[in-house]
Amino acid sequence: MLENKKAVIFDLDGTLVDSMWMWKQIDIDFLSERGISYPSNLESEIEGMSFDETAEYFAKTFPIKETPDELKVIWNDMARENYEKKVPLKPGAKEFLIYLKEQKIKTGIATSNSRDLLESVSKAHDLFSYIDVFLTSDEVKKGKPAPDVFLKVAEKLNVLPKDCLVFEDIPNGILAGKHAGMEVCAVEDRYSMDLISKKRKLADYYINDYNEVLNHTYEDIRNE
Repeated sequence: MLENKKAVIFDLDGTLVDSMWMWKQIDIDFLSERGISYPSNLESEIEGMSFDETAEYFAKTFPIKETPDELKVIWNDMARENYEKKVPLKPGAKEFLIYLKEQKIKTGIATSNSRDLLESVSKAHDLFSYIDVFLTSDEVKKGKPAPDVFLKVAEKLNVLPKDCLVFEDIPNGILAGKHAGMEVCAVEDRYSMDLISKKRKLADYYINDYNEVLNHTYEDIRNE
């Protein structure tokens, strides 16, 4: 899957780090503290939204007093300690990052998370030593499934979209990569197990973990 690729771009949550469990719990706790039940469709409603877009969605959708800016501060505070101490890299991710650096393949992160939390988790796992460009969806015009964040990372890396490979864990992220004209590898995550068939339909490749990329045991699903 890396043949002729000059850059690899990762989503962050659920793709490079195992953190989706934390975000669902933050939403549950946040709403519960305000006497609001967690809607069963919330995950699908906010899938791929930028941090700003998610805050605006909450402010408009739920009977809460906080403004979008206040929501972002609250969520950052709730998440920061987890990112620094409890959120691990996905299996094989560190080894894969080392391999990419050795092969002189450029790397980027394109995330819907906030810049503050992106920097927290990057510091915790020394991602600054392996990733060339860090970008959030808040820093482009539209969040995923629009291609903006992936295209901007490719531009900053000075690599054409067709020469980029994207790793993503959710359908809207996969769509964003495909809309950008890039090949996409879907990454298994326990919090999107119900979306496996949709992810496989949209992606070019599928992995359970990054060791499968290094061992060439990944699934090539381009012609399925």
